[in-house]
Amino acid sequence: MEIIKLVAEAKGKISKLKKEGKSIGFVPTMGALHDGHLSLTAESVKKNDITVVSIFVNPTQFNNPNDLETYPRCIDADLEKLSEYHPDFIFIPEVEEMYPEPDTRVFDFGHLDLVMEGKNRPGHFNGVAQVVSKLFDIVTPDNAYFGQKDFQQVAVIKQMVRELKSSVNVVPCPIIREKDGLAMSSRNLLLDEEQRKNASKISETLFKACNLAAEFSVNELKAWVVDEINKNPYLSIEYFEIVDDTYLQPIESWDENNVKVGCITVQVGKIRLIDNITF
Repeated sequence: MEIIKLVAEAKGKISKLKKEGKSIGFVPTMGALHDGHLSLTAESVKKNDITVVSIFVNPTQFNNPNDLETYPRCIDADLEKLSEYHPDFIFIPEVEEMYPEPDTRVFDFGHLDLVMEGKNRPGHFNGVAQVVSKLFDIVTPDNAYFGQKDFQQVAVIKQMVRELKSSVNVVPCPIIREKDGLAMSSRNLLLDEEQRKNASKISETLFKACNLAAEFSVNELKAWVVDEINKNPYLSIEYFEIVDDTYLQPIESWDENNVKVGCITVQVGKIRLIDNITF
């Protein structure tokens, strides 16, 4: 497991391996690693000759400066966890290395960035696309692994790949959950004891919603989820939408012929948690 901090060094080493015919798997992260990230790493190691994991807290995707400042950073612990999974390279650049000059590119996601997270966090997905496209250019992966917890982000990255005519295969991987059902997230580290205990209500409500879908209309179920979450004094719902899994458009009836995904964002104190479930 080799640590690389410079773009030129990363490009040089990976280019040599690709000339040798090695397949490259890539797991981009912002650190504060948990079992979700590690499951992506394990999948990449299993399916590729070489695995690269990046750790970089990307400033351009934060539209809240306080959120960027408080985002958990624990490099030593991250490296210790990764050592058990044997990726080949850990790419840990500084901000100046990734952005030697401002990135002014604006991506076209159609309407994918105008709903849910995109609507509530203007500019967020453009920042995600800026950094992921830069990382793809540096690592030149054959396969890139992303967790389905960030459901909308996966859809946006797939659209970015199409827009750039990139050959990278985007591989979505299942949500990894804590024993009580809470979707694993780096932000969980920021919850205090009571917040953490009550945060499990998010997944609990989604699981119950799946069972109620046969009894409720789409709008009735959405209203029920909002009420259930907001009844908890530790939680405040930002949105709950039931959308199709390709275009992320709200569905109006269970009879629609597409895969339906319930996407939720909840404020737990000052911490913002997302989750989703497929109906």
